[in-house]
Amino acid sequence: MSTEAVTRGVLIALGVAGAAYGLFRLIGLGLEQVVAALVWVVGGLVVHDGIIAPVVVVLGVLAARRAAPWLRVPLVWALVVLGPLTLIAVPVLGKPGARPDNPTLLDRNYVLGYAVLVVLVLGATAVTALRRRQQALTSAG
Repeated sequence: MSTEAVTRGVLIALGVAGAAYGLFRLIGLGLEQVVAALVWVVGGLVVHDGIIAPVVVVLGVLAARRAAPWLRVPLVWALVVLGPLTLIAVPVLGKPGARPDNPTLLDRNYVLGYAVLVVLVLGATAVTALRRRQQALTSAG
């Protein structure tokens, strides 16, 4: 048996164990919490598959058609990462629901965290694009 097959088997086993543990813990919270979690999960799937994914695909296709060939992949990659990341971040960036009587609620600097992630993604995109451009120039010349 190859190392890859063993690694895959271990990761699958860990994933199944983690999911089983989470399900066990969720069921222990009571029916009201299970229903709320199911509504949240189904709502997330509907929003992602019905809105976010199609918008990202359309914007990716438009961006790829207008961009230079060496820029297409990094540009679409950045869009695929930053689009959903931004939509996920929007609810906490303004700290709605934060209360002075509960300082542990929304206790992080979410704007800074989001900004760091955006800079990292754009930096990786720029490095990748520049490498691809250099490769294109080297192979063309």
